[in-house]
Amino acid sequence: MASKRQANFELLRIVAMFMIITLHYIVKGCSVSDAIDHTFVYYILRLIEAFCIVAVNCYVLISGYFLVESEWKAGRVLSLLLQILFYSLLIPVAMMCIGMISWYDLDLYDWIGFIFPIETEHYWFATAYLMMYIFAPVLAAGVKKMDKKSLQKVIVVLLLFFSVGKSVLPVSFVTDRYGYDYGWFLCLFLIAAYIRLYCPSWLEQKKHALFLYVSMCLCIFVLSIAAGILGNRIDAFAYYSEMPYTYNHVLCLIGAIGLFCVFKNTKIREGKASGIIRRFAPYTFGIYLLHEHILVRYEWMEWLYIDNVKGTWLILPHMLVCVVLIYALGTLVDFIREYLFQKVGKIGAVGKNDR
Repeated sequence: MASKRQANFELLRIVAMFMIITLHYIVKGCSVSDAIDHTFVYYILRLIEAFCIVAVNCYVLISGYFLVESEWKAGRVLSLLLQILFYSLLIPVAMMCIGMISWYDLDLYDWIGFIFPIETEHYWFATAYLMMYIFAPVLAAGVKKMDKKSLQKVIVVLLLFFSVGKSVLPVSFVTDRYGYDYGWFLCLFLIAAYIRLYCPSWLEQKKHALFLYVSMCLCIFVLSIAAGILGNRIDAFAYYSEMPYTYNHVLCLIGAIGLFCVFKNTKIREGKASGIIRRFAPYTFGIYLLHEHILVRYEWMEWLYIDNVKGTWLILPHMLVCVVLIYALGTLVDFIREYLFQKVGKIGAVGKNDR
């Protein structure tokens, strides 16, 4: 890994987080999957959702791409845990201090979730990502011991289990968690490692990667809409109306690989722009932890009055403003968190030197 983070991948982190906030706005705020009145606005939101659904896979692909070659650090595990605990514990305390909730609104089960966010999957992504990071040195060592064909075979077997079966057969498998688990993240790690070591030459061309991303997202949209219409007549088709919008669906995976390779093959010149990108990209995880806290994730859309624009064209500019606002607020809060952690770290370092 280069000592300086690559601006193109850092830009993808930023874009992916904007997409993730947009997804949460659409799915949790608008409840498009439950909409009965399929207006033109509904189809626009579904199209936006299709182009954003690849974001989580892209985020994990970035990590796998670099972790396969970088040095594994146990301190990074502790750093991630402390960052997660900062949000899981501080948010309920802050909300009680400003009177948004009272002590009696939270029971023992709530506090167990705040204190043990990884074990309780308070943040499913954080749990899956942390587990992937812990397995990273084992996976990286295995990848380096395997030849190209062996790695291909492992990836194919994993995709058959995690992705292909559920994408083709109209059956809800008990083992299918829609990509919300570290098993799928381990699969993404190996795919990212394969791209790093053996990326097909045609994917090295940005126009091919862009075509792959756009075409897969359009396929997700068209398949979902068509299946929804046919599902009213044949029950089996109803399965395909929502399944393409899951992280481990084949279309979503291929689309994510396409978008990842677009940014992989994008060169950003060194200068002010690349410096700004590198400065703000590290705060993306904090943005997620802030707006996806259990006390916040279903509330922030209401705080921003989404009910006033549902079903109208106003929801599109409202969504844009809300996404930018949440991103900016999350960046500010994580900047403060980073500043506090650095101060505590310096105090700890002084204490060690005094001993």
